[in-house]
Order: sequence, then structure tokens, then C-alpha cells
Amino acid sequence: MGKAKCISYDDNQLPYIDLGTARIRMDKEEAPEWALKKAQDELREVDGIKEQAIKELRELLQNEKHLNLPLDDEYMMMFLRPCHYYPESALKRLKNFYNMKLKYGQACENIVPAKLRNVFEADILNLLPNRDQYGRRLLVLEAGKKWKPSTVPLADLFRGIQLTVLGSMVEPYSQICGAVVIIDMEGLPLSHITQFTPSFAAMLLDYIQDCICMRLKGVHIVNNSYIFNMLFAIFKPFIREKLRKRIFFHGKDWKSLTSHIEASALPPKYGGTATWELPPGKVLGEFFECYSKDYEQADSYGFTEGYKMKKK
Repeated sequence: MGKAKCISYDDNQLPYIDLGTARIRMDKEEAPEWALKKAQDELREVDGIKEQAIKELRELLQNEKHLNLPLDDEYMMMFLRPCHYYPESALKRLKNFYNMKLKYGQACENIVPAKLRNVFEADILNLLPNRDQYGRRLLVLEAGKKWKPSTVPLADLFRGIQLTVLGSMVEPYSQICGAVVIIDMEGLPLSHITQFTPSFAAMLLDYIQDCICMRLKGVHIVNNSYIFNMLFAIFKPFIREKLRKRIFFHGKDWKSLTSHIEASALPPKYGGTATWELPPGKVLGEFFECYSKDYEQADSYGFTEGYKMKKK
């Protein structure tokens, strides 16, 4: 089957991209039973604790006079699950998440599909249709020679990453099982190194380590060369121990990659056995645009005018 060229809709009028042997879709329904059991075992999602945590987080948010947010159970759980149902921890991460706009401005604003068509049309950001053997979402970023900063500035690339992650954050399945990112650095040119300043590295690592409400379970760097070592040196000072243990460098060793992610979830270019072919980036962008109202609503949340961020 060739590349999917358009969006399809299921019986509930929810969009998906048909790849023949798999579909790219948002898993907005409740997680499967085995994942809910995982939430009980790993995230303290049990009767009593769950309800009390939702109640406490809602009360904490009601005391935050400058925060404009929904207060329904589903929204509370999006922040509580990654924080193991500790309300104070969830509140801290939630405030960090919404402080991003205030701290970094344009790089964290307008996280809506219509504003990021250039990112998807560049074919550098992919959402794989299959989850791994642990139920984790698989995201792929191609930041080597395929990325052209002249058409996709670094700030837009970062915003595209935020949009894709936000789509996963609302999935109950992903809230429980987390996500894995594959970063493909094939043909990384020396000129790209100048795009990555220490201030950008600090912002990206702040986002990953302190702000996103997503269980990031692994970052896998593939097709990395000696030039990448120069790039990684910019990021290294900002990487804390927890994340450092979850970063793996594979080069072109696909056996190494598939020891972490089962081959059936990966395309052949990464040593996988999947028979589907990823759609053009433009189609993936159109898929996200089907959820434009949701993204626009999410982009309206956050701190209201008059709020002053506390300095650490």
C-alpha cells in the first residue's frame, strides 16, 4: 500500500490515517484493562486515593486566582497520573507547564496546528501508529540533514514537538504508559550546531524535565555521528540524572534499538518489521488540524493578565 494521502473517519466521526495494516489515531477513550491495572500498581490509581487527590488538586487550583483552567476530573487526572496522584506535585508541574509561556514567550505560544503547517510539511516529525510492547506512544523527530532551519526555524520545531506531546497528554493510555522519543540525526551538518544555543538547551530541558505532564520513558538517538557529540555537549550540563539514565545512543545498531522497542512497532528504516508506510507530513498536519478546536481551547488556558511569575 502506498502512502496515505487523506484523512478517514470512523463510525464515531473521529479522524484517523489509514496505513493499511495500522492506523494513526488519537486514543481518547479509556485505557485498556491491563493499563488500568498498571496505573493501580505504579501510579497509586486506586479507590480512595484517586478521588481524594482529584478533590485536593481541584481545591488547590481554585485558590490559584490567576489560573484559567478547566476543573473536571479528566483534566485533573492528566496532571495527577504522571505525578502518582500526589496533588502538591501535580500542582507544581501544572504551574511549571503554564509558566512556559511567561518564561519563553513566542517559543511556547500558538501551539495550534494551523500555525505549524511548515513543521509537518517538512516531514521531520512523526507519530508512529503502533505503541511499543509497554503501551508507550512512539514519536520520531528527524533533526539531521532532513531538517532545514530556513523553512522550519528552531522555535517552530520546538512548538511542533509541544503540539505532538500535548496530543499524547490527553490520551488516558499515554498518561499511564508514557512515551518514547526517537531522534534521528542522520547527516547532521555542522551548520546545524549553531542553531542550538545554551539558552535553547536550557529551555528544552526545562520543558522535558519540569513541565510536561508525560511519563517520558526513553530517548533513543539514532544515526548519530561525531558531529552529534558536539551538539550533545551543549545539552549535557542541563540533563539531570533521571533523564540521563533514559537516553540511549544507537548509531546505526538496529539490534540495539530493537532491544528496547519491539521490531513490530518500528519501520524497516529503524530495523523494524512493520509493513505500514508513514504518511506524508502534510497529512499528519491535517490530522492534527481535525482537533484544531481542542488545541485552540488548550492554548487559551494558563495564567491570566496581572499574574507575575515568582522568581526562583
